[in-house]
Parts: sequence; C-alpha cells; structure tokens
Amino acid sequence: MTDARIARTVDGQGSASPAPAVTRAAAVLEALADAPSGRLTLSDLARELGIPKSSTSNLLLALEEARLISRQGSGFSLGRKLVELGAAYLSRLDEVQEFYRFCEQAPTLSGETVRIAMLDGGNVIYLARYEGHPAVRLTSNIGDKMPVSLCAVGKALIARLHDQDIALMFPDDRQLPVLTPQSLRTGAELKAQLGSIRQQGFAFEDEESATGVVCLGVAVPTRGAHLPSLGLSVTALKATYSEAQGEAMVEELKELARSLGNPMG
Repeated sequence: MTDARIARTVDGQGSASPAPAVTRAAAVLEALADAPSGRLTLSDLARELGIPKSSTSNLLLALEEARLISRQGSGFSLGRKLVELGAAYLSRLDEVQEFYRFCEQAPTLSGETVRIAMLDGGNVIYLARYEGHPAVRLTSNIGDKMPVSLCAVGKALIARLHDQDIALMFPDDRQLPVLTPQSLRTGAELKAQLGSIRQQGFAFEDEESATGVVCLGVAVPTRGAHLPSLGLSVTALKATYSEAQGEAMVEELKELARSLGNPMG
C-alpha cells in the first residue's frame, strides 16, 4: 500500500505533468478505486495525494460536479459517470463484441466461464466475462485488476514480452503477491514457466488465485504496436477438470484468439 501512496503523491514539486490538476484528479479516482471500503474522506484523500486539504476540497468539488465521484456523508466514492464512460469504451472495442459472439456459439466454451483481459504493466484488467452454465463465480469482475503472476492470461501475455523487459519487471528475487499455497512466490518462479508457455502456446494456472480452481490462458495476436495487448482465459473447477476438457478449451481459445487478432483471416 505504501508504494501506491508514494506513486500518487502529486504535490507539484518537480512534477513533469503538463496539467497537474488532471494528474491529481486521476490520483483521486485511483485512490477511491483502491480503497477497501470504496470510500475515503477529505482527510484521507489529502494524505494520499500529499496536498493541502483546501486544494483537495476544490478538486473533489469539481469531480463531484462532473459526476465522476459522489459524496456520501463525510466520505467520497466513485461516481456513476465512470460506468457510462467505461461502457462507452468497451462498446467501441470490436474484440469484446466478437468475444461474446464466439463464446455463445463455441461447443465447449459456451458452457464455461471465459474472460478477455488487457495487459496493464504488471497486471491484467478484465474487460468482459462470458458466463456459461454452470458458471465458476470468481472475484474478478469486469474492470478488476489481477497481478499477472496469479492468472493464466497474465502469464500468457507476459510470455510474449522480450526477455530483457521481463527481467526488469521481475528480478529473480522479486516477491510476488500470494493468494493461495499454490501461488508463485518469486520472479524466478514466474520466469521458469515462460519457456513452456511460449512452446505450447498457452498458460495454465493450478489453484494459484483460488483454491479448487484451474485456468487456461492464451494471448491474442497483436495487429499493431499501438493496440492493447489482449488475452483470453477459461476457468474450471479442478474437481471436475480433465486433460481432454483442457485440450478442447485450449483449441477453442486459440481459435477465438486468431479471430480477434485477424478478423479478416
């Protein structure tokens, strides 16, 4: 948590931001998104941003008028306008619409929980989730972030990066977030899996983010340097998972990935 707070300190001293007010506004939204309760007070936010309460108060007033945040008693939370903006962003991603269409018609994936995610530094952000029957209910909802080391889709996306970039992001002794006894714990453990992921074309997560749950992930071929790096994953209960089921899932995931990466082909 300390690192996040340091990153959000925007007191303007030596800042290279061409628009400090916008930088501060973004920091407010990030702080509210990260808050466990979803709500922070004026004092909390001033401390997070490292700026005076008077400046924070003016910033919060402007964000409230824009409906980007809402006031509830002495606390502030994210506003409904952000839902509208997020929906507008997703509606313009052709990949998301094709994702839903494919999952509905796929023989295997139509009965599973499938997600599409975007790489964001050392995390993935989930953009959409298709829920088959029965669906595996997880904590990762649309808009949620997950460290790449904890999910199959994250490992599949990281495997596409150059080794030197991976080495900078994940030094051997880097401690990784842990959710279960099966979670990878160091950068060295994560990097040890990347060779096989590249060779087989998919990543496997074995109860690393949730006990009793396995996941398979693939990366979507990139069509341009400035397009988002997307990946796909399918989740299943370990108790009922079989190798044959996994092979069918991977085959359809790869077919969907090819479709998203080359819609004309």
